[in-house]
Amino acid sequence: MEVTTTKYKHCDLVKVNGRIDSVTAPKLAEVVDGIMNDGRHKIIMDMSEVEYMSSAGLRILVSTQKTCKRYNRGERVLALVPPRIYEALELVGFVKLFKFYDNTQDAIGSF
Repeated sequence: MEVTTTKYKHCDLVKVNGRIDSVTAPKLAEVVDGIMNDGRHKIIMDMSEVEYMSSAGLRILVSTQKTCKRYNRGERVLALVPPRIYEALELVGFVKLFKFYDNTQDAIGSF
């Protein structure tokens, strides 16, 4: 799994490439925690190149969303979610927890 970040004026874009599983999830958590530790809580996750997401990845999405929304500081939004990943989020009832965007420009503009 590869993770790249881009810092914008009002938000941060995190692009993930590959598989998010129990082996790679800690790396993703470390990147996102670093962003939040800098006081930035508006995060976009570009999932266009995510091939697979296990329950470990789902836990990171939920825990990051909780931290971002705490005290109305921000939010995590998801962009370009592949159909199979969306189906998994829908199956476990997580769709209502996130905002979804069809492209990163709209997601960046939402902040």
